[in-house]
Amino acid sequence: MKNLNKGIIGKANTVVDASNTADVVGSGSLKVFATPMMVALMEKAAVNALEDYLEEGETTVGTGINISHVSASPIGIEVNATAEVTDVNGREITFKLSASDSVGLIGEGIHTRFVVNAERFQNKTNRKI
Repeated sequence: MKNLNKGIIGKANTVVDASNTADVVGSGSLKVFATPMMVALMEKAAVNALEDYLEEGETTVGTGINISHVSASPIGIEVNATAEVTDVNGREITFKLSASDSVGLIGEGIHTRFVVNAERFQNKTNRKI
């Protein structure tokens, strides 16, 4: 991993559509942006924050997330997620997360990721089967 500092920001966005609503992904019965999809978008923002700081063969894996989903977003609205590096402790990276639509904040929280060697991690995981 290259030199990584606090304050690095990653972003990701999506539009709420019929494929990412709570009723479709199984996290509820309404046609609103699903909480699991918001979490995935936030994680994508964290991954994007790190893309220029990883060495060849490195990747990151999520190890913890604590979020609040505070407002629903309807089909057709754009959702933007931001992840800001708040702490770097060796290979462990902590992020402050937020997600908003055009009306305002829809979610926020904390996320941790670890830098790993992609091939070794995948091989170790594959030994489970």
